[in-house]
Amino acid sequence: MLDGLIDYLDSIKARDPAPRSRWEILLYPGVWALGFHRVAHWLFEAELYFLARFVNHLARMLTAIDIHPGAKIGAHFFIDHGFTVIGETAEIGDNVTIYQCVTLGGTNPANGIAGKRHPTICSNAIIGSGAQVLGPITVGRRARVGANAVVTKDVPEGASVVGIPARPVPVDAAEYQKGFLPYGTPCADRFDPQSQQYELLRCEVEALREKLAALIEQRENDGAAADRERNRA
Repeated sequence: MLDGLIDYLDSIKARDPAPRSRWEILLYPGVWALGFHRVAHWLFEAELYFLARFVNHLARMLTAIDIHPGAKIGAHFFIDHGFTVIGETAEIGDNVTIYQCVTLGGTNPANGIAGKRHPTICSNAIIGSGAQVLGPITVGRRARVGANAVVTKDVPEGASVVGIPARPVPVDAAEYQKGFLPYGTPCADRFDPQSQQYELLRCEVEALREKLAALIEQRENDGAAADRERNRA
């Protein structure tokens, strides 16, 4: 058990250059939230639903991270900072990294049957800060979801998506091998903070392009309306 904990802490240290020791990582809210979830999930599987919810409620108060007891989570799951919500039927593979303020949300089935209504995040995927991954969709292995993206469709293996709604962005193999990854994730056993800066700037440019397109469309509509008013006069 101790070896498993050390292995888990080392997996976080490999993705986060901030901590100086394993003791620091033990203070991370994501680590505590996952520990509480392991207990809550065991109770949930034993059909002790009230106790599972009680542990979940306690964890949410202490960590500001809400993981439903029914969610299935693999090994070496890392929530960086926190403020994350993970729904009941969500499934998360191994070595998944989630940044702050992410929601793995569900849909309300029209037929009234609960079923699978939350996403499946496959192993080694990365979910950027503020992303909303909604519905019974699949985010493939090694896929990356950009910051503040809203994902409502499957993301193929190894693909990257950004925007609202999320759409694919091209990333060739050479860029990937050079470290085209969010900050704090290993690539060829190295950290590349410059890649994270590029990722953030790209997301900002995408957001500005969308705002500019909306402003241009609004200006054209206003101009057309003004022309119609002049023609009536």
